[in-house]
Amino acid sequence: MLFYLTLGAHDLKTSGAFYDKVLAPLGYVQLKEDGSEFGYGPKGGETCLWIVKPHNKLPATFGNGTMLALHAPSRKAVDAFYEAALAAGGYDEGKPGIRGGGESNWYACYVRDPSGNKLSAVYNKPV
Repeated sequence: MLFYLTLGAHDLKTSGAFYDKVLAPLGYVQLKEDGSEFGYGPKGGETCLWIVKPHNKLPATFGNGTMLALHAPSRKAVDAFYEAALAAGGYDEGKPGIRGGGESNWYACYVRDPSGNKLSAVYNKPV
């Protein structure tokens, strides 16, 4: 259903460094960069996430209740995403762990990027 996602950034250099580090554990790499935006996707694949300075020249803002949840290939990848986010200037919105009770496989973490966008990495399979 989705073709791509776009997140605004206050500082492209800071955001690019952040996303380079946090997307690596999930298998995503920077595919494009042109001075006004960074594009990410699977190596050899299509660009599906854009980090941009807003084209209308107004400050980047994030939506209350808006979140980008990304598939993780394992629980270890969720943990690595979380640690990379904190080390790269993001901040905690929920440590890695099972969500939804004892019968759930929903293993996730929640962070904010340097511009305030909320992100989650999720692994939703039995261990």
